[in-house]
Amino acid sequence: MTTITKSKLFWAWQDEKEEAWLHEMSRQGLHLQALPFPCIYQFETGAPRDLVYRMDYIVDRKDYGNYLQLFKDAGWEHLGEMGGWQYFRTEAGTGVIPEIYTDPESKAQKYQRLMAILVVFLPIFIVMSTREVDPSSRYAELYLAGKFLISLMLILYAWALIMILRRIRELKQK
Repeated sequence: MTTITKSKLFWAWQDEKEEAWLHEMSRQGLHLQALPFPCIYQFETGAPRDLVYRMDYIVDRKDYGNYLQLFKDAGWEHLGEMGGWQYFRTEAGTGVIPEIYTDPESKAQKYQRLMAILVVFLPIFIVMSTREVDPSSRYAELYLAGKFLISLMLILYAWALIMILRRIRELKQK
């Protein structure tokens, strides 16, 4: 079997899109094996299979062993993690598509756990982007360029928070 590496960007609120893409890859004979870096997927080639992929986000690792065992007992194979996101897969089976979350409220809680972590780091970006620059400093231009990049990251960060909040609201309205 051969290993193939692919890169693809998904945002945190696009986990269903990412799961669908991984499912399509398995139907083409590419089966996820590892996530070595964000947006990088390593696949093993093989016969096409109908594998369903699901993702969960966890923060608390106190009962991580029990958490993984619960999924294993339910027929899910743990493939690894990337930045708190846990990747699982199982055979599609017949009829009902396997799900980790059976109701929108518990799925919304996954995004709420993610929001709790993201909100903690928001003040850091705000402070870094609003800090004054001494124009007489010999590194003022470099500092200004860094401040500009941090400001762009803050805008992207705020946009991500808004999109995740929208996803939570969509799920709660179901």
